[in-house]
Amino acid sequence: MKTLEMKFLNEAEKIVTVSLDNPVEPPDSGAIEAAMDTIIAENAFYSSGGNLISKKSARIVERNVFDIEM
Repeated sequence: MKTLEMKFLNEAEKIVTVSLDNPVEPPDSGAIEAAMDTIIAENAFYSSGGNLISKKSARIVERNVFDIEM
């Protein structure tokens, strides 16, 4: 399973992560940056440390889960 993680800084200078499952492949860095700018401009999310004020980073995380039969 792949997840797009967008990391922001809030007013308390803490990192806030917004995650989206199943991102479009290949990732479009311009579209991701534009989405992050919109999230900040629209105050779309609020954190315990205040509003999101700047972009920190973005990344795609892939996780594999294997069930163990018992």
